[in-house]
Amino acid sequence: MSLRYLLDTNIVSEPLRPLPNQKVLEQLQRHQDEIAIASVVWHELLFGLQRLPGSTRRTAIENYLYQVVAPSLPILPYDARAAEWHATERARLTRLGQTPPFADGQIIAVARANDLILVTANPSDYAAFQGVQAEDWRR
Repeated sequence: MSLRYLLDTNIVSEPLRPLPNQKVLEQLQRHQDEIAIASVVWHELLFGLQRLPGSTRRTAIENYLYQVVAPSLPILPYDARAAEWHATERARLTRLGQTPPFADGQIIAVARANDLILVTANPSDYAAFQGVQAEDWRR
């Protein structure tokens, strides 16, 4: 199968929640060969890990990231195509008086550059961007 979805950080980390959303888990399983993450998401996951003190929880997260996520999900770069689209959208939104978070802009730009659907638990964070479909697998 070919890639179809780009996962936001909150979707990748869903399996680590004390009570993960079963709909998200089912979709992750169903689309396991069609999902990827952006290098920006990988950074956010690792940054979150590095901020944690040594603990059982940190070890569990580290194992999940390096034994499940890294070997099974392609990590797509924020490349020149993504940067160009992001700059154009960011300028458009700035002219409208909106200032979206930079990392969110990078993530959705990777989705756009690779013609993927962004999967997020916060579709409103991406609503201002044009030309990219976003889905919430929690519903």
